[in-house]
Amino acid sequence: MVTAQACRSEWTKIRTISSTMWTLSLAAMVTIALGAVISGFAAKGFDDMSRADQLALDPTNISFSGTMLGQLALIVFGVLVVGNEYSTGMIRTSLTAVPNRATFLFSKITVAAALAFAVSLVTSFVTFFLGQALLGDHAASLGDKGVLRAVIGAALYMTLIALFSMGVAAMLRSPMLALGILMPFFFLVSNILGVVPATEKFGEYLPDQAGSAIMKVVETDGGASYGPVGGLLIMCLWVAAALTGGYLTLKRRDA
Repeated sequence: MVTAQACRSEWTKIRTISSTMWTLSLAAMVTIALGAVISGFAAKGFDDMSRADQLALDPTNISFSGTMLGQLALIVFGVLVVGNEYSTGMIRTSLTAVPNRATFLFSKITVAAALAFAVSLVTSFVTFFLGQALLGDHAASLGDKGVLRAVIGAALYMTLIALFSMGVAAMLRSPMLALGILMPFFFLVSNILGVVPATEKFGEYLPDQAGSAIMKVVETDGGASYGPVGGLLIMCLWVAAALTGGYLTLKRRDA
């Protein structure tokens, strides 16, 4: 299904469009910078916390606080990788060059996922080590139980956010429409559903809330029942559904 020639073509498209590369850079910078700021504030305010809050402190998860904002840049990246071809009309040329639509779409997904994961993995390790340095005596070590899983999991989470966005963009066939839905959903709607008592349980199973559990090391009372790995698997199901919908739309509709 995925061919080397199609992957090379998709790599050329991604690296020659400055907007896609800038969004990856922005995702890294925002995640690292915001994580560092929040880690610094957490270290300074530790003595003012209640004993319960001190015991519940998750140094690893605190260092990844910037991920929630950095993911917005990866949403833009995922949407642009797919949506740019529709907005410019290049989709017709691309499908002429690669008439097999499964090969076309999944080669694009493979290249974008590899690039997003590479950037996210470097970002995750930099974010972790910088955050722990700022936390000082309250820091976690990479060798502590669950920490390495959380660091690698953060990179997987960011990559899955990009893939989910690609699937939605393929279904909607419009970058503006896709961004108009995804940005408010992840930035506002998901957070609101997660804190309102009537919808809290439903909110736990949304892709971002479920997937972000992989970045947690310290378990707290009243948390979700699925655990870090279970949460990531739930997010994978959302991504699989979005990509399947994107492929079926591409297959059944004219370019």
